[in-house]
Amino acid sequence: MGAVTQSTDRTPKQDRSRATRRRLLEAAVACLAEHGWAGSTVSVVAERAGVSRGAAQHHFPTREDLFTAAVEYVAEERSAALRTLPVQGRTAVVAALVDLYTGPLFRAALQLWVAASNEEQLRPRVTELEARVGRETHRIAVELLNADETKPGVRETVQGLLDMARGLGLANVLTDDTARRQRVVAQWAALLDGALD
Repeated sequence: MGAVTQSTDRTPKQDRSRATRRRLLEAAVACLAEHGWAGSTVSVVAERAGVSRGAAQHHFPTREDLFTAAVEYVAEERSAALRTLPVQGRTAVVAALVDLYTGPLFRAALQLWVAASNEEQLRPRVTELEARVGRETHRIAVELLNADETKPGVRETVQGLLDMARGLGLANVLTDDTARRQRVVAQWAALLDGALD
């Protein structure tokens, strides 16, 4: 009877594959946020993730696959974090929603939007992704704000909040807008108290 060999690598292949995929996604978002679309290649991402270009292309056959998956991955992570946010009042909810648009995810998404505006093969993928992320963010905002969208104007008020948060994210791209942003968040929380109660 043959000897049974035991692998010294106890991590199953599937777990290693998932870990590699996650590293690639996180590296892709960081590259987009730091270097933009033009400076973010599969090779740059693979190097940052500590994997070979071949391993990167095994998981993501095209550049578009990699970067749309990366933005989607981080959007899902942020949505999951929002869903677990303890409701501590409207100011905390508004601040958490604004934070979605002032971090690396927004910078990466912005780079992807700009690239999609000029690249035909990327545009439909990014448009569909952003529509789905937008619907999910709106749904979570409604829940966190305990907003009753059957009342006239409430849906538009919540959407206005998200549009304002996106605008604050744009304002923060070139300069640190923290001080002004804190005052705007406080004002929006007060406006929401009047509009949603």
